Amino acid sequence: MTPTPHLPTATDEDAVLAAITGMLAGLLEDEYGLDDVEIGMATTFNRDLELESIDLVTLAGLLHERYGEHVNLAEFLAGMELDEIIQLTVGRLVEHVVRSLKAAEAC
Repeated sequence: MTPTPHLPTATDEDAVLAAITGMLAGLLEDEYGLDDVEIGMATTFNRDLELESIDLVTLAGLLHERYGEHVNLAEFLAGMELDEIIQLTVGRLVEHVVRSLKAAEAC
């Protein structure tokens, strides 16, 4: 039997931020040796973290491991223009995750 991913309550933005911050910190440390990067709601993936597209693929996998099919980063990004992706903040991703989990709870 496959364990069900932990789904925080949809209103638990702080828990989602903490989870995403942990994922990003691990990714930055594993891939780039960075272990002291400050990450918050206003942090941008491109300008502040300098993530490459492959890093977003890795992040998508981490989000899927944590939240299952309820959170689809590729689908979220597909609905954006290039400039929106370049300006994407951690906060906007947190809001997307919270909305996705809320929609999953409603089903």
